[in-house]
Amino acid sequence: MGYRILLVGSGGREHALAWKLAQSPVCDALVVAPGNPGIEALGGKIRCVNVAADDVAGLVALAAREGLDFVVCGPEAALVAGAGDAFARAGVRFFGPTQAAAEIEGSKAFAKDLMTAAGVPTAAHGSFDEVAAADAFIDRQPGDVVVKADGLCAGKGVVVTSSHDEAKTAVRAMLSDRQFGSAGARVVIEERLTGREVSMMALVDGERFTLLASAEDHKQVGDGDRGPNTGGMGAYSPSPLVDERLAARIGETIFAPTVKAMAAAGRPFRGLLYGGLMLTPDRGPMVIEWNCRFGDPETQAVLLRFDEDLVPWLVAAAEGRLPERAPAWNAGLSLCVVMAAEGYPGKVRSGDAIAGLGPDGQAEQGGAMVFHAGTRSAEGKFVTAGGRVLGVSTVDRDLDSARAKVYQAVSGIRWAGVHYRKDIGLRGKQ
Repeated sequence: MGYRILLVGSGGREHALAWKLAQSPVCDALVVAPGNPGIEALGGKIRCVNVAADDVAGLVALAAREGLDFVVCGPEAALVAGAGDAFARAGVRFFGPTQAAAEIEGSKAFAKDLMTAAGVPTAAHGSFDEVAAADAFIDRQPGDVVVKADGLCAGKGVVVTSSHDEAKTAVRAMLSDRQFGSAGARVVIEERLTGREVSMMALVDGERFTLLASAEDHKQVGDGDRGPNTGGMGAYSPSPLVDERLAARIGETIFAPTVKAMAAAGRPFRGLLYGGLMLTPDRGPMVIEWNCRFGDPETQAVLLRFDEDLVPWLVAAAEGRLPERAPAWNAGLSLCVVMAAEGYPGKVRSGDAIAGLGPDGQAEQGGAMVFHAGTRSAEGKFVTAGGRVLGVSTVDRDLDSARAKVYQAVSGIRWAGVHYRKDIGLRGKQ
């Protein structure tokens, strides 16, 4: 039986998903809404349709019009807005959580309270919507804290502070100055954990889960993890820190109680549950935050190593029947380097012509896969149209080989103001 699939989204994550889904022999057609020029260039069974990812009614109408019978949703905003509920009402199978379950990402305060009640290891915290109460909480903390906007901020609503004064400034920027609009109307303040961060994603069917391969994201904009947080400047998979024993511990102490707690709360989670974890030296793995969808750019790295047909796994999760076994993985190491526009992660410049890409949107040298994240077509050329523009990715036998291939391809791609980190993956040698 084949599936006519609707993939929602337009970024690098969706390009990677489209590339993988289209390889499936049970994918008869793949419509991507709205997609991007790199996805369109894949051709074959793929077609992009200009319906916005947050236009839930438009997406449901598109699925009905095109006879699409399975939906994979990439962006968190659509999930938090209730896309899963809308497709359920329309009788269309959907890979992704309900609006109630998506609150695990949509509200950091909800997620922290859920974890605390379920005994999931996470940083001590408090939630506040008034500056005075937040300041008093900060003053009571023995060490540094992290200030987070409660709602969705595209990966930018987190300030890791190095003093109480810096933390109070961050609180005022969110609560008083409305730096992140309504998403920052409440803040979560938590202890600053130390250690190394890893990303763990799992397919979840409401009761059971299957861990995917580990990855390490690079959040800060600059080399050496310097500068402000971004949506992610690159990733590699697997993390050398996560062996089978640690992965089992993460599953038992973090994913299992979270999935159980969500079901007990009447919000069973089906879809992709993604945990940003800190591997602390004294307390083991602890949750920094939960996300209700595939990570970006972790997906670009992880899917390059996923050595099976992805479609049956997503359908099984959506239908509540994940298999007992784990998926097969390529034995190599995968790497994704994000190339960003001038100004990112602040105000970015758009419309710059991109040199070094062929008509298929791929690099003219280096042999790496180029996933488009923020591009558009103009007069037959690719131009920048977002902060994170491209994710240059590959899988190879080891870290050195993967880095050499990716950075060779990166060196041949140019536009005015382009910037990227030169050290993606090097922490894998530490």
